[in-house]
Amino acid sequence: MKLLSFWVVAALMLGAGAGSAPLAEAEVPAPLHESAGKGYASLRESLVIRFDGRTPKEWSETATGVKTRLAGGDRSIALTFDACGSPRGKGFDAPLIDFLEREKIPATLFVSGLWIDANPALFRRLAANPLFEIANHGHRHRPASVTGQKAYGIVGTRTVGDVVDEIELNARRIEEITGKRPAFYRSGTAYYDEVAVDIVAALGERVAGYSLLGDAGATFSPEQVRAALLKARPGDIALLHMNHPESGTAAGVMAAIPELRKRGFRFVKLSDVPVK
Repeated sequence: MKLLSFWVVAALMLGAGAGSAPLAEAEVPAPLHESAGKGYASLRESLVIRFDGRTPKEWSETATGVKTRLAGGDRSIALTFDACGSPRGKGFDAPLIDFLEREKIPATLFVSGLWIDANPALFRRLAANPLFEIANHGHRHRPASVTGQKAYGIVGTRTVGDVVDEIELNARRIEEITGKRPAFYRSGTAYYDEVAVDIVAALGERVAGYSLLGDAGATFSPEQVRAALLKARPGDIALLHMNHPESGTAAGVMAAIPELRKRGFRFVKLSDVPVK
């Protein structure tokens, strides 16, 4: 009940309206961290002690430690789809997911806590399908920084404790619902400093970047998505979105997949093969 209470309170604090602004971390009462589950406060404190004082030197999508490609020499591609949960990003691209299910195409779904809040039943359905691997897209879809760096106008986490909360709160929620802890994490905006990447590793997850930009934040037309995917090379990790049904992502994916199959590519989940 304690964990449920945390999410109810968090949802109320974030607000359900489309115009609600993200809540600053300083506004989240510290006692809520205790509600995240047994041992959470001590875990958080130990990581703050371990990483506090480190000054990051990198801020990018390819910071040291970010995994951007699949290892091995076969013609594998990992399709990864983000579900961000921002005020305008809480939707669900049903035609896209229906296509993946119908064609039996495995994929890794990076889901934020905000998107789970907006789509609890859908999340459970997707998590129950072995075709999909559920990965961690953050508690509140924030860039992963220990100094409050911004990416695309979104303010990142500001301290080591913030980074821990962003990763671990959503990881525990996913595990509570699915029975399986996510193996991969991708921050909101996919930006990191190297200290945050090390914190992710300390929490037992790997940071999944990308080598193929599939839909540019769900802004590409169907033709652009198709063209991007047809540039795929063996070992690519493709970044797309499943939370914008109004976008060209679904149509572009549907157009590209048959051609990629003709070229001998196979589709894998991130946990199916080593990443580098």
